[in-house]
Amino acid sequence: MDKVKRSERLAAMTRMLVDNPNKVLSYQVFCDRFKAAKSTVSEDIALIQNALSTYDLGQVTTVTGAAGGVRFRPLISWKEAQELLSMLADKLNDPDRALPGGFLYSSDLLSNPEITRKMACIIARPCYELGVDFVLTMETKGIPVAMMTAEALNVPLVIARRSSRVYEGSAVNISFPDGKGGIETMSLGRRAIAEGQRALIVDDFIRNGGTALGMIELMKEFKTKVVGLSFVLAKERENPLSDLPEWPLITFTGDGVKEPMKLKPAKWIFEQGDK
Repeated sequence: MDKVKRSERLAAMTRMLVDNPNKVLSYQVFCDRFKAAKSTVSEDIALIQNALSTYDLGQVTTVTGAAGGVRFRPLISWKEAQELLSMLADKLNDPDRALPGGFLYSSDLLSNPEITRKMACIIARPCYELGVDFVLTMETKGIPVAMMTAEALNVPLVIARRSSRVYEGSAVNISFPDGKGGIETMSLGRRAIAEGQRALIVDDFIRNGGTALGMIELMKEFKTKVVGLSFVLAKERENPLSDLPEWPLITFTGDGVKEPMKLKPAKWIFEQGDK
């Protein structure tokens, strides 16, 4: 390979980092790829780190030790997060989005890659240091946000289902209270996860908490630790759902039947922004 111009090397290195979120890439990977000395690569990383930090485009950090290197983590500023969630709350407060049974039409927002990617950056931010091994969600509307969160954390996405699928092999099936007086079932293939792993639960909507509690119980069957819960829309409640940390994006009051649902960005988003 001919000698690479520094501008070209910086662009290529940035792309390599962005394409491998939350993954440690050794300096030797860049040295070999661009036929450059480690000192040169180190200077380039410092430039990339400063540029992304200055414009709130993500975080580049160096990791020391034998398995060390450099790592990119997708982030958006707390101000941008507040603006995004305020905009989404305003859209969801539109009376035309109200559906029978106290639900809201949100499929257009949850299927928008730009929106779900930014949601994932917000969800992943407090979870980078928790040692998450996989993201768990329940079929089906929570899948886009959960997939983007798994990408940001660089871990697999695991999907619990209402019933087992033959193509997933043997499965663990549990029954759980749905929070409304009924009983539902949940299934997950035995090969999906391993004992002792750490899970982050991500879902699109929580009102009574039955499904979320069901996923927590399902993880107990696999002897897997749940490190936290995150929801796109979560009903405000006096007491927490469990003793696990929760990171809702948008909270709401009202049941959508007797009284309209009113949505606003979750309080913790503004508390983080004030620090």
